Amino acid sequence: MTRWAMVADLRRCVGCQTCTAACKQANATPPGVQWRRVVDLEVGEYPDVKRAFVPVGCMHCDDPPCMHVCPSTATRKRPDGIVTIDYDLCIGCGYCAVACPYQARFKVDKATFAYGGPTESETQTFHPERLGVATKCTFCVERIDAGVAKALKPGVDPEATPACVNSCIAQALHFGDVEDPESNISQLLAENQFFRMHEELGTGPRFYYLWDKAR
Repeated sequence: MTRWAMVADLRRCVGCQTCTAACKQANATPPGVQWRRVVDLEVGEYPDVKRAFVPVGCMHCDDPPCMHVCPSTATRKRPDGIVTIDYDLCIGCGYCAVACPYQARFKVDKATFAYGGPTESETQTFHPERLGVATKCTFCVERIDAGVAKALKPGVDPEATPACVNSCIAQALHFGDVEDPESNISQLLAENQFFRMHEELGTGPRFYYLWDKAR
């Protein structure tokens, strides 16, 4: 069965935040809400200091804690592994935001705009159904579903691939079916050492980080 997942090559990410900008443009998120963001880390002590840039967001966990605490069943997991939110069912309680160990949930109670009042583009892309409810990265599920319906391959065909992956100037982000041994991301995982964030919690995140060649 298809299980969508994302891979970030930490050896290639330059921290440009283009994926963050692409996500905001594609999903019309309000100011202060970043479904895809890049954490800037410094490790070591002077003068041996290194920097690492780590893309983060919803991990679309195998066992998502946000789903288990949701009292209205608004948070759901699809058979293909994508964790979704039904805005019509969400009551905005915020339990999911507390339960998520990745700080990937957002809630906006009133409309906010970049320059006070809405610009023409903000008016056209405003999502009233997202006010007072939990929101998060969806792996651009609409693009995936529309692409699959056209027999396109997510992670290979840009039209069916998440916006953040398409925008990555360093080709650090990748997307595909982790259950397909011939897929692009399965090959990357086979050829490289990787880790998953807070894997010790048992959430089974579907976001993998590459950091060295396989030994």
